[in-house]
Amino acid sequence: MITPMNGPILHLSADFPDRIDPAKTRAIQTLVELVRDRFDQQIVSLNRVAPGPMGAIATLLGGNPIARAQIDGPLTTLAYRAPGRGLWHHGMLRRLADALLDRIAAGPRPGLIMGHKLTVEGLVAAHIAAALGVPYGLTIQGDTDTKILAARPDLRPAFARVFHGASVVFSLAPWSLRAVEARLGARAGQSILLPCPLAADRFIAPRMGGDAIVTAFHLRNARRKNLVRLIAAHQTLRTNRPDVELHILGGGSGHDRARVERMVGAHAGIMLRGAVANAAIPETFNAAIGLALPSLRESFGMVFIEALMAGLPVAYPQGRAIDGYFDGAPFAIAVDPLDTAMIADGMARMMRDEAALKTALARWQTSGEAARFTRAAIADTFAQGLSLAPTHASGSAFTYATNGPAL
Repeated sequence: MITPMNGPILHLSADFPDRIDPAKTRAIQTLVELVRDRFDQQIVSLNRVAPGPMGAIATLLGGNPIARAQIDGPLTTLAYRAPGRGLWHHGMLRRLADALLDRIAAGPRPGLIMGHKLTVEGLVAAHIAAALGVPYGLTIQGDTDTKILAARPDLRPAFARVFHGASVVFSLAPWSLRAVEARLGARAGQSILLPCPLAADRFIAPRMGGDAIVTAFHLRNARRKNLVRLIAAHQTLRTNRPDVELHILGGGSGHDRARVERMVGAHAGIMLRGAVANAAIPETFNAAIGLALPSLRESFGMVFIEALMAGLPVAYPQGRAIDGYFDGAPFAIAVDPLDTAMIADGMARMMRDEAALKTALARWQTSGEAARFTRAAIADTFAQGLSLAPTHASGSAFTYATNGPAL
């Protein structure tokens, strides 16, 4: 086991399954598990709860923001009080950092603190690290981080200090690192691309003559996944190819399904296939022509890598998701998610050039480029970045302003 700077790694994440919300995305949890045999690790899983107006003011003025904390081995499930919509965003996170610092001071001193979003957990991690005199690292999650950076230009100096002060920055995709650097400036310190790991690595050779174009998501996310434009693009495609079907894979509640059914309406050639068991997804993908998922918001989108491993070309949202990993690859088609005609063109290309795209994809599957998305490669990349972080001086010292609460 490797322990940087003679102390555990402390992970701060609002996206970690816990007792309060076990259904959270498992990307950060999987990363932590991939290196558990190499490091001593502690996790604080953060859950925001609304405090009400008076509770928010009391917290901002110095009250304890922690509403609940439960320890289960290396995982601490924590609920903290803060209003939604970014109200008093900086000040509330500073109060949280102070409260966490009191708890951390009672235990082993961490050797590295990881904040698993720049604009949220990163603010907390940087403040704690500065108080303890230890290094910190960040994970950039493009969806949330770019949204908050755009919404809070007043906090750009604080975000920049956190970004440039980190000893290591992991970015889930190239596009998100570029987007953050465009707003905060290029980093001098180490920045590492770190794809999200799948639950399992399984490559299946492409199969020609697919039966439909598929899309896949939980039905509650239909609007975010841009289903309305995808349906419109499919109907455009059917004017010349009336035989092509669009299959929607994914489960949901009765309410979720009813809402998707209303979106589909009377449009022909669309099938709701329901939830597909995880073990059956690769074969289900392999039987299709391609995966089309022009999401409006997507930090990474593990489904795209899952499809490529299953031998399926993909149409993904330009400037989001896996953008930057597959420049020039014919089997990964970037489409403007706001341009229905471009989405339809991408789907038409999947059909017209199916053989050529799948032949190129088959070559990719046996290449080093494909290997970088395997669990073993991702584990090595993450571990190397974590182990080297304490030896890398941060780009700039992080300090909080002390002349009144930052909001």
